[in-house]
Amino acid sequence: MQLCVFNGSPRGRKGNTSIILESFLRGFTTSPGNSSDIYYLNRVKETETHVRAFKDAEAVLLAHPLYTDAMPALVKAFIEELQPLVGRENNPPIGFLVQSGFVEAAHSRHVERYWEKFSRRMGSPYLGMMIRGGCEPMHRDQSKYKKVLESFYELGRVFGETGQFDDEIVRKLAGPEQLDGITRAIVKLVWRIMGNPYWDDWMKENEAFKESFAQPYTD
Repeated sequence: MQLCVFNGSPRGRKGNTSIILESFLRGFTTSPGNSSDIYYLNRVKETETHVRAFKDAEAVLLAHPLYTDAMPALVKAFIEELQPLVGRENNPPIGFLVQSGFVEAAHSRHVERYWEKFSRRMGSPYLGMMIRGGCEPMHRDQSKYKKVLESFYELGRVFGETGQFDDEIVRKLAGPEQLDGITRAIVKLVWRIMGNPYWDDWMKENEAFKESFAQPYTD
């Protein structure tokens, strides 16, 4: 199988999406004859090349981080360029991978439904979607994600052999759909007391820290 991969991370090669794809594709290429080409959607000047790659692909994998319960703008811009191919005969089957900083899989379910609908509109067989949360620190220390990356490797290996995502591996990778009530209450309390250094530093840099708990729609 020749797999056409689109990396929709604004960070390109430096993002967590790239790390996950590397493990998946290592597994995928263990099957003789399998190969892949990766296109980085943050190279916006190469959009025409990206569209041609989709048009000529045997199978497609579109991967991106979750941005406000959807996808980065550069991913949306890319799929809008595919409009001339809507309903074309022999559009390639397409699968999706979405990773996020949120632990709960529920945050990604909206975009999962979006991509399934997108596949139907394109006339592309829908291969399914891989979801993984809690990924934001991955690029800082991959060793803490060894088991997760091993699971993506195995998922890629199975996909390379069957052309399908293994439902059980996908389910395990997704993690908890939602945290239980007690855990959510503890997390809220800890964040209220200790804050979140990652976002706090960003807000301080942009002089917005004082608005951390603003509730403009309740005023």
